[in-house]
Amino acid sequence: MKAGFGTMERLAETARREGELNVIGLPRDWVNFGEVIDTFADKYDIKVNQLEPGASSARELDIAPKLRPDVFDLTMDVAVSRADRFAPYKVQGWQDLPDHVKDPAGAWYAAYGGYMSIGYDPRAVKPPATFADLLKPGYRVALDGDPLRSAAAFDGVMAASLRAGVPKPDQGVALFAKLKQEGRLTDPAKANVIVAWDHLNAARGAHHPEAWKVTIPRDSALGGYHVQAVSKAAPHPAAARLWQEFLFSDEGQNLLQKGFARPARGEAMLMKGTLDAEQAAKLPKAPGPPVLMTIPQADAAKAYIKKEWAKSVG
Repeated sequence: MKAGFGTMERLAETARREGELNVIGLPRDWVNFGEVIDTFADKYDIKVNQLEPGASSARELDIAPKLRPDVFDLTMDVAVSRADRFAPYKVQGWQDLPDHVKDPAGAWYAAYGGYMSIGYDPRAVKPPATFADLLKPGYRVALDGDPLRSAAAFDGVMAASLRAGVPKPDQGVALFAKLKQEGRLTDPAKANVIVAWDHLNAARGAHHPEAWKVTIPRDSALGGYHVQAVSKAAPHPAAARLWQEFLFSDEGQNLLQKGFARPARGEAMLMKGTLDAEQAAKLPKAPGPPVLMTIPQADAAKAYIKKEWAKSVG
């Protein structure tokens, strides 16, 4: 155990004395965080204050001086750019985390990830095998928000842009521009296809199995991770670290998987026999290892979309 708390028992004891934990940007219906939060609160008798659940990653950090969260849940690009705001801490499961999804010093580390996917109504359209299939007649397509403001929508455009694993922003914009021109780019309420993270599409499919299916296109395995970090200014430093230990424990990782996320420790847990195999089998089948955009690739794509989206798609 690190950060001067000695053992796990000592950490838990100190966290209980603090009595509270401030989390931010965690909607209860996002990758099962409602159950994760309630389980942690009951297990350790700690009150969890859920600050601004709908906050984006950038918003979490911008509002932190006012709201004073203990911990952050962030997209990797935001975490990398603001790593000076975090207190390094390595959880017990640190060695199980792939090197490319954690900061070597422990400032941030991925807890869960997913693939960009296509959710569709099988009663209305045939299963799309690729993003190009969406240009065929009958598909009414929605993104999960505006790519100029929503990370999920931006990543949807980028998944459609992949060519041999390399993002080509112009190709993604061109596809959605054509859909717009044909009157088939719409909002989610009117769509029979929604481009979104697979855990969102899979959760919808679990509730409506006859009306909603999900596929990860074979040529567009764009992945993304959400990373965790402890605030340097955490008002409850022990509870903050105990929360990380819980999220990265077998129990916490399986609870995230119950929300159709892909646990960052999943491969190690599978080898150890601690991964919930029944739930793992319910995740959408992935065509291969995820393509993770580099920070320079993402920055270049954001600049391109900022310049071209409004005039090409509107």
